[in-house]
Amino acid sequence: MQGMDVDAWVAHEPQNEWEAMMRNVALFHQKHDFAGQNGHDMGYRLALTIEELGELSAAVTKGKPLAECAEEMADVLILLMGHSLAMEIDLKAAFEAKYERIMQREALQGRLGVRVTAYRPE
Repeated sequence: MQGMDVDAWVAHEPQNEWEAMMRNVALFHQKHDFAGQNGHDMGYRLALTIEELGELSAAVTKGKPLAECAEEMADVLILLMGHSLAMEIDLKAAFEAKYERIMQREALQGRLGVRVTAYRPE
């Protein structure tokens, strides 16, 4: 699932909303020279993701307004899209392939709620 790098996305003429969003994230990466400033290092990016997930978790568990929760979700989405730029992965194709697989799975009830996973408890 080969994707495009930042420069290719910036030069790309979007054909749909997803491509426009990816191009916008690429413009953000280009503006701040993420590739040249270690911003594409996946160890660093994963640490940022954990930080943003913590902020989303805090917004949800502390009962913050939905607008604040939405902003934190957007941060996570932008980071994930940026991960695909950093790794040159076609995230849309990966989503579509994964969606096909998960739609074939049965739901399992776990201790904390429903899960849809390939994992089967012993």
